[in-house]
Amino acid sequence: MAFCISYVGALLPCSLSTRTKFAICHNTSKLHRAAYKTSRWNIPGDVGSTPPPSKLHQALCLNEHSLSCMAELPMDYEGKIKETRHLLHLKGENDPIESLIFVDATLRLGVNHHFQKEIEEILRKSYATMKSPIICEYHTLHEVSLFFRLMRQHGRYVSADVFNNFKGESGRFKEELKRDTRGLVELYEAAQLSFEGERILDEAENFSRQILHGNLAGMEDNLRRSVGNKLRYPFHTSIARFTGRNYDDDLGGMYEWGKTLRELALMDLQVERSVYQEELLQVSKWWNELGLYKKLNLARNRPFEFYTWSMVILADYINLSEQRVELTKSVAFIYLIDDIFDVYGTLDELIIFTEAVNKWDYSATDTLPENMKMCCMTLLDTINGTSQKIYEKHGYNPIDSLKTTWKSLCSAFLVEAKWSASGSLPSANEYLENEKVSSGVYVVLVHLFCLMGLGGTSRGSIELNDTQELMSSIAIIFRLWNDLGSAKNEHQNGKDGSYLNCYKKEHINLTAAQAHEHALELVAIEWKRLNKESFNLNHDSVSSFKQAALNLARMVPLMYSYDHNQRGPVLEEYVKFMLSD
Repeated sequence: MAFCISYVGALLPCSLSTRTKFAICHNTSKLHRAAYKTSRWNIPGDVGSTPPPSKLHQALCLNEHSLSCMAELPMDYEGKIKETRHLLHLKGENDPIESLIFVDATLRLGVNHHFQKEIEEILRKSYATMKSPIICEYHTLHEVSLFFRLMRQHGRYVSADVFNNFKGESGRFKEELKRDTRGLVELYEAAQLSFEGERILDEAENFSRQILHGNLAGMEDNLRRSVGNKLRYPFHTSIARFTGRNYDDDLGGMYEWGKTLRELALMDLQVERSVYQEELLQVSKWWNELGLYKKLNLARNRPFEFYTWSMVILADYINLSEQRVELTKSVAFIYLIDDIFDVYGTLDELIIFTEAVNKWDYSATDTLPENMKMCCMTLLDTINGTSQKIYEKHGYNPIDSLKTTWKSLCSAFLVEAKWSASGSLPSANEYLENEKVSSGVYVVLVHLFCLMGLGGTSRGSIELNDTQELMSSIAIIFRLWNDLGSAKNEHQNGKDGSYLNCYKKEHINLTAAQAHEHALELVAIEWKRLNKESFNLNHDSVSSFKQAALNLARMVPLMYSYDHNQRGPVLEEYVKFMLSD
């Protein structure tokens, strides 16, 4: 009797859609494809086929009216930026606490990139006056929590001891805090920036979460919705543009600058939509001209889905249009190569494919089937082209770094194929070490690092090796959440190669719920490590890359909110919001 084992492949491809199950049987040489579930997003370009650019143009509502509106926007737009800058400056001069609330609002609404100088000055002043736990003693829980979060987010160290002021003689948080909903919400938000070993922040998170959850039922509808959203999507671990839609309602009429800030955020969104729509047309054109989906007709043909990764990762930097388009090409090849390993190749062919990538040699593909050969050669062409563009733009050639990531990715895919062929599960540690590479996270982040001009000799402030721990934590977070999502939404039968099943194999008395809880604990640990690594990468030249890398980890709560049809309605809603009215 043949032993079959289904296997979840690269993280990036299986995160934005329900991952197809593939199985390799012990007595066969080909990988067999199960029924491939088409993505059910009701969004142009993600329906299992590639629309030509002209149809995509129509679907995205890029008509003459919308383009004329864009032409009229800059005059009012620039005026609104100046008006907001003036209001922010005034608050910074006259009201230290409200100025922090104003700064937080710009971050949540995604317009902070207009006011970096003003924000930095406000944070500098606030840090100079409030960083001492003694001074913090005279401020409310909301004020201290907000101060703590903003400072850590911007690379200024504040000791977690500032929260000792809110504990009683028993060593527990004071009873009267249970009635301070606003303060508890901000305490919960602040606790998301904890490092390993900061026990008081673990206590703060548990205390605030339990009290808020317990009080939800008795809150008014608007407050219950607001608190529930923040508990589900804390700002630090979520995408700002996504959570910002809810914050727009929270802001209400509390502050005189709120209306101006909301108007600017809407204008910003209009500009961003226009840029994203144009970029998606470029991606669609590139994908159609590449033509690989015609040769690899069983592979995923989803240029919109490929682009979504780049759009969300670089959501805070609308000016990085070229980087988004170029990064999408790398994402597309992660999908394609994942499908090569899962659908097309025998084990012998996959070994040859991996060797060709390792050698970065066109002639090494000669013995491959034509479709696999074309994919490999086109990968080399595309990455060589990316490297050349980086050289022309930034003055250095990162081809060795880029090649290394693709070699590692294909080698990790090959390890998976061999595990599957053997019909056995690896240890949990072996699995996680390999899967954080096969996730595709390193490929995406290394390409992004180079596309942003980092690592060149002229910059000198940050090297690629300095980011390895940060990348590792993000890859583990993604892999574990991917497996948790697969366990919940793909009805796994216990024979698939997920971390949960590898771990349960080693702990035979463990229930599925206990294994699930263990994986969640590992995710929490990696977020703490990621917080520390992110904090330590505290240099102006790397701030944009750091934010983009964090966005990659922040996509998790969007990706794994499935409905009964195995759609991702939360992510679908966000993408629609970012692309159209």
